[in-house]
Amino acid sequence: MNIEVKNSVKAIEYSKSMKVLEKRVKDVFEGKKKELIWILEHKDVYTAGTNFKEHEILDKKIKITKTNRGGKVTYHGPGQKIVYFVLNLNKREKDIRKLLNKVESCIVEILKEYKIYSFADKNNIGIWVIEKNSAKKIAAIGIRVKKWVAYHGFALNINTDLKKYNAIIPCGIKDKKVTNLSSISKNKFKNINKVIAKKFLNTFL
Repeated sequence: MNIEVKNSVKAIEYSKSMKVLEKRVKDVFEGKKKELIWILEHKDVYTAGTNFKEHEILDKKIKITKTNRGGKVTYHGPGQKIVYFVLNLNKREKDIRKLLNKVESCIVEILKEYKIYSFADKNNIGIWVIEKNSAKKIAAIGIRVKKWVAYHGFALNINTDLKKYNAIIPCGIKDKKVTNLSSISKNKFKNINKVIAKKFLNTFL
């Protein structure tokens, strides 16, 4: 397997990134391009996956961008690493549950590099940490599969503005909060893009 690693320094508009992803899915399926991992940040945007419900939007004034990924409503913005991927399951195992487990393991391994314990929850998709004796979400995951090519990815909160989540019920989970890495660690998370790429390639190559 050969996976291209792409890093974007400037924030990318959500709609633009979706066009790039959709095109890459087509090219990967047709064998024209390599699989992809793309690490970036978005400008402020609230996105709603295919399973979201209107009542999960608490502030009706915010603009919601509907998307074709799985999952519910979430926030993307500065201080959050977006990790998009395009993986051809036609050449891997055609098992979405195994793919999700691998993505979860990858995020856990990324955080382990910074001595942060995190875990997956079989009842609530995403990666969680314990902060002040309660489980809080540190990374959200959303995946879509088209012709057995999996894409979209995960979002890892580094120093995200957590107040932005007050406008929604993040991922439809009422009774649990969202956190970011800067709230639970004094680490500066230098070279985080390199760590993400390394752990991703270790997981999927």
